[in-house]
Amino acid sequence: MRIRLDATDWRILKELQADGRLTNVALAQRVGLSPPPCLRRVNALEQAGFIRGYHAVLDIKLAGFEVVAFAAVTLRAQGETELREFENRLLTWPLVREAYMIASDADYMLKCVAADLPAFQSFVLDQLTVLPNVASVKTTVVLREAKREPGVPIEPRG
Repeated sequence: MRIRLDATDWRILKELQADGRLTNVALAQRVGLSPPPCLRRVNALEQAGFIRGYHAVLDIKLAGFEVVAFAAVTLRAQGETELREFENRLLTWPLVREAYMIASDADYMLKCVAADLPAFQSFVLDQLTVLPNVASVKTTVVLREAKREPGVPIEPRG
């Protein structure tokens, strides 16, 4: 279902993106609606696919993960079959939290989270670089997180 968003829909998306735990009553109050039409709009946004889910943002270090790293992966062949095979494989790796096919020297950028450096190194050496279609892997370890803001930049509309 394709819907056209108005200013109120965008305010709803912005509020829920900032705090997905808002009650419908609190959300309705923030966006200037009564609860029933607010809930109808949220349901319509979910059904249309604008809202794909709700989740908690965990503190990585408190959860026991010391390493965030990126791996730029270059494949030997980039046919659709090879791309799908690689994507299907990366879906099985819990350490890979995000993966993007990119327009660069590399073919994919993987965001990885590991308990420690040896765990990340083991993943790279024992699971990633051993794949027959992987030509090279260049890794970058994050020293400090400067900003993490999930979602999209929603500007006030209307």
